[in-house]
Amino acid sequence: MAFSFRGRAISKVGVIGSGQIGPDIALHFSKALSPFDARVIVVDVAPEALEKGKTKLFKKVDKGVETGAFKAPQAEAMKSHVTFTTDYGELNGADLVVEAATEDLGLKRRIFKQVEELTAPDAILASNSSHLEPERIFEELKVKGRSLCAHYFFPAERNPALEVIPGKDTDAAVTEFALRFYEFIGKSPVKVGSRYGYAVDPVFEGLLLACVQCLDAGLGDAKQIDTVASKCLGLRVGPFTAHNLTGGNPITAHGLSEMHERLNPWFRVPERLRKMVETNANWETPARGETVDVPPDKEKAITDELVGAYFAIVCDILDAGIITTSDFDMIIATALDMKPPFTYMNKLGVDKSLQLVEAFASKYPGMPVSKKLKEQAASGKPWEILDVLYEKKGDVGVITIRRPRALNALNSKVFAELTRYIAQIKSDPEVRAAVITGFGKTAFVAGADVKEMAGFTTPAEGEQFARKGQLISMDLQMLGKPLVAAMNGLALGGGIEIAMCCTARVAPKGVAFFTGQPEVNLGLIPGMGGTQRLPRLIGFEKASEMIRTANPISSGKALEYGLVDELTDGDVLERAVQLARDIANGTAKVKEMPLGPLPEVPATLPDVDIGHHSKALDKFAVAAILEGAKMTLEDGLKNEAKWFGQCWTTEDNRIGLKTFVEKGAKAKAEFIHR
Repeated sequence: MAFSFRGRAISKVGVIGSGQIGPDIALHFSKALSPFDARVIVVDVAPEALEKGKTKLFKKVDKGVETGAFKAPQAEAMKSHVTFTTDYGELNGADLVVEAATEDLGLKRRIFKQVEELTAPDAILASNSSHLEPERIFEELKVKGRSLCAHYFFPAERNPALEVIPGKDTDAAVTEFALRFYEFIGKSPVKVGSRYGYAVDPVFEGLLLACVQCLDAGLGDAKQIDTVASKCLGLRVGPFTAHNLTGGNPITAHGLSEMHERLNPWFRVPERLRKMVETNANWETPARGETVDVPPDKEKAITDELVGAYFAIVCDILDAGIITTSDFDMIIATALDMKPPFTYMNKLGVDKSLQLVEAFASKYPGMPVSKKLKEQAASGKPWEILDVLYEKKGDVGVITIRRPRALNALNSKVFAELTRYIAQIKSDPEVRAAVITGFGKTAFVAGADVKEMAGFTTPAEGEQFARKGQLISMDLQMLGKPLVAAMNGLALGGGIEIAMCCTARVAPKGVAFFTGQPEVNLGLIPGMGGTQRLPRLIGFEKASEMIRTANPISSGKALEYGLVDELTDGDVLERAVQLARDIANGTAKVKEMPLGPLPEVPATLPDVDIGHHSKALDKFAVAAILEGAKMTLEDGLKNEAKWFGQCWTTEDNRIGLKTFVEKGAKAKAEFIHR
């Protein structure tokens, strides 16, 4: 049974190199693909490297069993589907090969020349190079269109960040497949243009150089600089510590040397780093738990230097046109776990950010001052950083909500961006249908942003928030063109409420915990149409139980209820785009939601066991369901918003929201029923 995705079958994946990152890449593939019986082949010319790699992979899998990340049968399947070998012939018939060898151009070219002979012409060949342009790596291939770079980040099996870098000869279909495939197996891929170092490594390596410059200038000692860097850039560990942990000094030294020639003159190999590499030494860094004292004047000087360097580096990359501000923010936050640069500049002020860059460039003339940063500062506006993306796939517009760290949760910013795209789709005669989806594999939309609602203190604020979401939902429902929800993952609260606004819904097969209305767990009731659209779609009995108990249902049960229209074991986005097109063409029919009052509204709802949930809020939910059913959908939504706002008149509302914010989604609130 091969893994099949977007018309491609993947039964064998090759990973070349069993060094620092190859076994981790193999582990991620094995975790994602072993359920489909796909094999992962790790090839290396050094038997000792293979043995170390196998030991490393097995140890991480065993650790996953201890922590509960993997069940024992899953762990055994992962191990049994990985083969470590010196025999390149084992790659014969591989559908995807990822090279993770040393960062040496000649070596990579020799590897791919050999791999090309072992694989079918349509097999995808990828390099995990961290710096080299795909045009240079794959220059000697006979079929260049199936090649690209896929740059992983440490640790590769857990860090979701991935740069996908097509070359000038890469087929667009291969790039699209790689982006969707990696997203499907749990990564957060970003497309980056071909340039030495891509987007992220000049930041990682450039910040080490900036720290060394601070050291050379006497702004502080290594421990102080590392500590301040961690604080001002939002890093878990400072650049010196990070290089010690990853053994990154040699590759950074090589990268800085090349960047000096290829990017701009500021990049260089400082003498301190050169000596570190020659002696295989580590930087002096704070011990675990050590408190490092940094006087305020030193902290400010170091902060200004490092933040100026950070902004100068990222804006120079932006000028190169290889990445957008939105993509850059996401991948920096994910790959390096630090403050996203353009959000940081907006918070600090773009004018102030430009001043820091200009001050840095005046000290180090090799660093250019970004043209785009100057233009942005002159505009008086903040950088545009989108949480909702839009693209046209022929005659279908695709909206993607992308807040992976928040599981694509809805907030006021998302609502504003959705409004823009709704208007764009309505006015574009080329777009005959649309699809809305979430980014990643985990969540379609995991509800509304609870932290935003936790700041409300009055019923009016709650009602206003609900109405804002409801107006967006009505705009979606009244788009005037077929709109299909590609429910790629978890859909809770506002997520299922958004999906119910659509003409049709497509979901993945076999998802046990898929959708629900969990608002009563938080001391709330649904506020974006759940009490109105759910009864209209699946009837009073099932809707009442879902809303009042907060019990989630599987994707299979959602199909049985009529909450979704189709299940697929492939790419939900691909299927949703086709369904939207079919509905627009009149070749597919779906049931329409009644917009008027519902017939035969019961006097009461069936008794359900609400468990520990608030009896006070249960009354609000029941009232919203029954009263709204007698109204038009539009009036029912207004009535729901009123009851949603009334939640803030109860003590249970404060208890529920506080419990969620302080203890997390799994904690049970101790409601007092008033």
